[in-house]
Amino acid sequence: MKKLLLLTICISLTACADHSDKIKPSYVSPLQYSDYSCSQIKGELSRVGRKMNEVAGIQDKTASNDSVAMGVGLVLLWPALFFIDNSDQHVELARLKGEFDALEQVAIQKNCTVAKEIQAIRAEDAARKAAQNQPAHRAVNK
Repeated sequence: MKKLLLLTICISLTACADHSDKIKPSYVSPLQYSDYSCSQIKGELSRVGRKMNEVAGIQDKTASNDSVAMGVGLVLLWPALFFIDNSDQHVELARLKGEFDALEQVAIQKNCTVAKEIQAIRAEDAARKAAQNQPAHRAVNK
C-alpha cells in the first residue's frame, strides 16, 4: 500500500502543469516570415501575442488548479491526486512563443519599428522583475 501511494505521488508530481513563464519556446524558423512586410509582421505579432496571452492564461489556471489538487491530495485525500488535469496547453504555448520569437527576428533583420517596441517592452519587464527581486531595505533608527 505504501509503495502504491508513493508511486501515485511521484506520478502526480510529474503530471502537474507548468506555469506559462516556465515554458520555453519551441523553435520556429523565421524563414517562413521572410517575405512579410513590416506591417504584416506587426499584424502577425499582434495575432500571435493575443493567442499567446489567451493560452498562457489557461495554462496558468491549470497549473494553479493542479497545485491546489496536489496540496489537497498530499494532505487530505490522496485519491484527489487522480483529478489533476493533465490537458495543459504546454505544447501550443511553446509553439506560439516560438512563432513570436521568429517574427521578432525577422522584424529586427528588416529594421521594423515594431522590433524596437518589443525590445523596449522586454527591457521594462526585465527592470520590473529585477526591482521585485531586490530585498526591501529597512531604515534603522539610532
